[in-house]
Amino acid sequence: MKQFKGRPVVAGKCTADALVSHGGFNTLASFQNALQFGDMPLIGDKDKETKCGDQNNADLYNKPMARKALCLPQTIGSTTGGMVLYCAKVLERNPACMLFSEHIDSLAAAGAVLGAVWTDSPMPVVDCLGDEFLSYVKDGMKITVDEDGTVTVE
Repeated sequence: MKQFKGRPVVAGKCTADALVSHGGFNTLASFQNALQFGDMPLIGDKDKETKCGDQNNADLYNKPMARKALCLPQTIGSTTGGMVLYCAKVLERNPACMLFSEHIDSLAAAGAVLGAVWTDSPMPVVDCLGDEFLSYVKDGMKITVDEDGTVTVE
């Protein structure tokens, strides 16, 4: 077990299994199939998984993202990324939390903050966890996030 301390962008607590990307996370490409082409289940339908549709992200492609602790260096891509993240949150298909080794970009931060303000449950977001965090964490490890930005990896 190891703990990392980051900056809470959206404070909250959660425990979830890790899903790790060592490359940038393209929010639009990752959620596009689910949002645009009907792969998205109805609100409250937890049976159908939202899988990553970004073919350029070998770490995440075709893996379920909903209710996972998404561990990544940063987001990349379209200026719609924040809105896409917010829409996934509204439809309850968002990751359980997003954990960034680097500083979060303004677009991803905006989507996470809007999701926290305009929905009933925030999705914890912590950034500045460092390169050691991303080197240590592996898919499937249990992640616990505390409101102060402490992330425990088991």
